[in-house]
This record gives sequence, structure tokens and C-alpha cells, in this order.
Amino acid sequence: MAIPTLRQLQFLTALGETGSFSRAAEACCVTQPTLSAGIKELEELLGVKLADREARGARLTHAGDLAAARASALLADTHALVQAVQSAGALLTGPFHLGAIPTIAPFVLPQVVKALSSTYPALRLYLREDKTSRLIDQLKTRTLDAALIGLPWDAPGIETLSLFDDEFLFASSTSHPLAKKNGLSPDDLVGEDILLLEDGHCLRDHALSICRPAAGDRAGQVAATSLGTLVNMLAGGIGVSLLPRLAVDHGLAISNDVAVREFTTPVIGRQVGIAWKAGSPCEADARKIGEIMKAVIVG
Repeated sequence: MAIPTLRQLQFLTALGETGSFSRAAEACCVTQPTLSAGIKELEELLGVKLADREARGARLTHAGDLAAARASALLADTHALVQAVQSAGALLTGPFHLGAIPTIAPFVLPQVVKALSSTYPALRLYLREDKTSRLIDQLKTRTLDAALIGLPWDAPGIETLSLFDDEFLFASSTSHPLAKKNGLSPDDLVGEDILLLEDGHCLRDHALSICRPAAGDRAGQVAATSLGTLVNMLAGGIGVSLLPRLAVDHGLAISNDVAVREFTTPVIGRQVGIAWKAGSPCEADARKIGEIMKAVIVG
């Protein structure tokens, strides 16, 4: 008797978690046609319809829900088996899939990977950079073992560990009046055009929580695709912004035409943390990576 493959079961659980063929495909790191074909093959194998396509996504049928629940448990057991056999009780051995958001990845991963490679030579680290929502989807479908994200971030079924606070710094062109003002505070942003990252970046949401009460509707009217683009726009005299100290201190290229200043009272914009799926056999490994990252970045 033919039985489903683990890959087909992963496709089904991803579809149930995300409610979208496109997002499920992203979470499984395959194309949408590949995922759709896998779901269809599974339906033909089981002889029952598992998913209904809808105008704004997809919904599992009753049979699909039952199958996805069983599939999730099977995948968890399989993942635990692989981790247990490969690690044989030791931390950080064998493959580990680690994600990170774009406003964290380039500023911490080089140092963290170097430290991990030195301390845990049997570790095979696979890295993925993506936005928070997609990383969370991949944690839920076990495509990723852990992810470095900005906190707070509430996601059912996901556990997090805060590693350290990340202060926000004021940034503008050197010719902007606030670049030379004594005693900066968020209230000084009133009336300013606030340049932030585009929708989908959690750093945008964290920054808005700080500057919107002061700047009102002028906060976030102009958006950049990355921190590098944002800094270049500031150098061109386009608005003012908030930059995470993590990026400023660890590799973000700051033009000579850009002034970066501390607020008189430090503004903690976010916490940097590590996340994993609740009940994951990788929890101990994730915590250890977080511990090493904190030691490398904070000291």
C-alpha cells in the first residue's frame, strides 16, 4: 500500500498553518506549483479532498484538518528522531537551520557563525534571511529550527527568548537642524517627515511605536527597502529617521553626510531575541545559540 511522503505531509501542514498556497510554498522553500502538485498527489493517494481554494487563500477541509493534525505530530516525531540520532545527546551537532531578519542578520551573523564554528565544529549551520512573518511560518512548519527576530512579537505556538535591548538612535543629514540640537527627545520629531522601512519589516512597527505619538501622521510616509537604502536617502536630505544601535555599531555603512545621535534619555526601540516552535527538540540548541550570540555581541 502506498503511503504519503514526509514532504507531502510537510506541504499539508504548511498549508494549514498559513492558509495560503503561496505562503505555504515560501515556508517550505519550494515553488507554488510544486506545493500544489504535492497536495494534489496526497489527495489522490488518500482518495479525499484535503483543501479548498478560496478567493483570499485556502482552507483545509474537515478531512484535511484531521490529516494535518496527524501529519504535524508525525513530522515532530521524525524531526525529534533525526535530532536525537545526529546529536546523540550533545548540543549543536549536525544540521541546524537558523533564520534572521534583515535588520539583524548582517550585523550579528558573521560574529555568531565564527564563534559557533570554533566552539561546535560538528555543527552544520544553514542560514536564511527573511521578514519576521515568513520566518515564523517556517518555524511552524519546521523548515527552520530557530530564528533571530525583533521582540516583542506575539505568535501562537512560538516561544521566544529575549537576548538584549536595542537602542534607537536619531539620524538625519548633517545639515538638518536637529543634527546639532542639544538635548534630543522623541518630541523633537513633531512636524518632521519620518523615514522608515517599508511594510513587512518589524523594525518599522517598533519605530512607529516610538515616533508616531510625536510625529503623528507624518511618521512613516516615506519608506525604504533596507537600512542601507534608508541611510542613503537620509544623506540626500530626505527626512529624519531612527536607526538601531545594533546596526550602527556592527557594520551599517554611515555616510559622512549623515549625523547619528543619541537621545538624551535612551530610547529602547526593541529587544533582539531568538524564537523556536513550542515543543521543538531544538529548544536547547536555540537557547545555546542565543547565549553565544549575547556573549559575542554584548560581551
